[in-house]
Amino acid sequence: MENLVLYQVAERIATITINRPEKKNALNPRLIAELTSAFIQASEDDLVKVVILNANGDAFSAGADLAYLQQLQHNTFEENVADSNALKKLFTTIYYLPKVVIAQVEGHAIAGGCGLATICDIVFATPESNFGYTEVKIGFVPAIVSCFLKQKVSESIAKEILLTGKTFSAEQALNYNLINFVTNSSDIHQKTREFALSLCSGSSGNSLMITKQLITQTVNPYLEKSLETAVQINARVRESEDFKKGISLFLKKEKINW
Repeated sequence: MENLVLYQVAERIATITINRPEKKNALNPRLIAELTSAFIQASEDDLVKVVILNANGDAFSAGADLAYLQQLQHNTFEENVADSNALKKLFTTIYYLPKVVIAQVEGHAIAGGCGLATICDIVFATPESNFGYTEVKIGFVPAIVSCFLKQKVSESIAKEILLTGKTFSAEQALNYNLINFVTNSSDIHQKTREFALSLCSGSSGNSLMITKQLITQTVNPYLEKSLETAVQINARVRESEDFKKGISLFLKKEKINW
């Protein structure tokens, strides 16, 4: 069985690559588990100072896998809590990782895929990249990622993009302060790596770790409590009639009239 996540280290940089291009790198429980394991490996790897997260294919991640969405309709509340906690673990592993995490976004980063980009420390994207938290359009909620998004963008921007579920360009994401750099597709690999190498050679690893801890542990002292609430909301929403209707029609590729 082919690995859904690839891990390699060179020049003190760990590159974690989402490797499900035939499904547009859509998230499912196995991919979430493999990503979590890869980031834990990078955290414990003494040869690693900086981490780059990227993806094979023409999308960074198109959000939840269709078969995964179908399964969610039949989960019990307890199963949905466990499933939500798995996503929470992935996001918090990246957010609190004692090493700098850089996202290299090429193509769509939608819903959970947009969440992955959101929680990285630094984000590079191409002009062709699209972002969006589209959950409300199918009766779902962007519960867990909202806890992190509110630390990057203003409340008014968070409300705009989460409530409308709209997709938006890399240039708009830059204006929202969601990402850091927009770089041509022909240059993004080189630019991302140059940035990572500059951190490796120009900054103390211990200082990078402590500075990141300083930011993550002081910007929102209530983050853990917010995440616990988000997990419960995530699980409850999956039992709602709107969720069941939205997912069913979405899977049938039928127009949803709310």
